[in-house]
Amino acid sequence: MKKIIIINLALFLALQHTCFALSNKNKGETKNMSKVVQTAGRDNLGYFAPEFAHFNDDVLFGENWNNQDISIKTRCIITVVALMSQGITDNSMKYHLQNAKNNGVKKEEIAAAITHTAFYAGWPKAWATFNLAKEIWNENKKALTEKEKYAQTIMFPIGSPNDAYAKYFIGQSYIAPVSTKQIKIYNVTFEPKCRNNWHIHHAKSGGGQMLIAIGGRGYYQEWGKEPVEMNAGDVINIPANVKHWHGAAPDSWFSHLAVEIDGVDTSNEWLEPVNDEEYNKLK
Repeated sequence: MKKIIIINLALFLALQHTCFALSNKNKGETKNMSKVVQTAGRDNLGYFAPEFAHFNDDVLFGENWNNQDISIKTRCIITVVALMSQGITDNSMKYHLQNAKNNGVKKEEIAAAITHTAFYAGWPKAWATFNLAKEIWNENKKALTEKEKYAQTIMFPIGSPNDAYAKYFIGQSYIAPVSTKQIKIYNVTFEPKCRNNWHIHHAKSGGGQMLIAIGGRGYYQEWGKEPVEMNAGDVINIPANVKHWHGAAPDSWFSHLAVEIDGVDTSNEWLEPVNDEEYNKLK
């Protein structure tokens, strides 16, 4: 019993100290508070626990979070302190840390609040909270390039610049070997507007190529026919001795697996680039 009283007293003092410091610093912020609207309760539990969803969305957030006696910025830090004091470092803590940042809490302020609370709530809880806060206030994190963002959407690696065949492409392409034994398979990735020249896979018998789209959006076209749009999951079977090209759509990255089909006396013939005027008609 004595231990419980001491813990509760420590939590109370931590919150009291935090509130006192923040209320002095953030006077006047309540005038510019925007209304907090929450639907998580109904979205996740409305069918299972409608009364709880009502309390969560309409009372906790609808009334309490919109009370203007203290600023929303102060309220955000108090919530983080309360969760940290209880050792809660799940998705709710991540949500409230992000919410704190969204409402103007700076990295230095959240670091000071966590450090202050650590003396009352415990060092391990501070470490756990800091690890989450670092992810959210990571201003020094290098922004992902468009290529890196796209790479996260496909299951095969983009690979290296396709320098060996660069002269047969307009724009930048990349190639990554998927299988080099039994059946040769390569992942070929095209940046937006990139496409290869018209070309032919020659063979006396057999031969040809199979394309399996795995990400983004692109096109395949045979000579004398309309372009065919390709999206993830689409398969194109290219017969031997047919003039064709393939590549990305003008506004999208595109990747396909290129599967080489065994044949007799196979060879590739690279021809003229795809006409800009015709390519620019694609959407």
